[in-house]
Amino acid sequence: MTEKAIAIVLLSGGLDSATAAAQAIADGYEVIAVSFRYGQRHEQELTAAKAVAQALNLQQHFVVDINLAQWGGSALTDPDIQVPTDGVQPDVIPVTYVPGRNTVFLAIALSLAEAKNADAIYLGINAVDYSGYPDCRPEYLEAYQHLATLSSKAGLEGRAPKLVAPLVMDSKVDIVRRALALNVPIAQTWSCYQGDETPCGVCDACRIRDRALIEAGRPDLATPVGQEMWSDR
Repeated sequence: MTEKAIAIVLLSGGLDSATAAAQAIADGYEVIAVSFRYGQRHEQELTAAKAVAQALNLQQHFVVDINLAQWGGSALTDPDIQVPTDGVQPDVIPVTYVPGRNTVFLAIALSLAEAKNADAIYLGINAVDYSGYPDCRPEYLEAYQHLATLSSKAGLEGRAPKLVAPLVMDSKVDIVRRALALNVPIAQTWSCYQGDETPCGVCDACRIRDRALIEAGRPDLATPVGQEMWSDR
């Protein structure tokens, strides 16, 4: 029997990365997940990543420790910086941006991909309904693909893993619909920037997620705050 091609998936525990993992499976790959304990405010997303990996029957799930909180610079790694709750502001990169996070994560994923002879790296970045992060754009991914080709033995041999961002140009409601079609365990994912027992419903991540869930016809999966905020709009 022919072995399946392998894809590394950056699995944060959020809706987008879980959907990217499910898409990789649907595309015929054997998925190896990698998550990061990078000094974020809470462990909720890592708990969610573990639950998603189990729900998708992934046989390998690595959790890598990289302490980006040592130098701060983001509301997600520095408790002294308040998480904004005023909604996404046009043309403003919010304080929830973590300097260099995707660049660091992709570097680790490239190392893992080469070690495992993986053919692809899937990530759930999105350039449509997002908070303006510079490392979630198609041109960023294109540049990193060039780096992947130049920076590794696999790349020099013509075997650089392909960077795949299946959601990059999807709206958030399209992502929810794709997740539903792929049977993603949406209720087990965690997108909230806060680390309370339940999602806050007012941070940027919750607002974008809740609105999309309601527009996609699944208000039952939205937070109570989101149901009240978006149901009548």
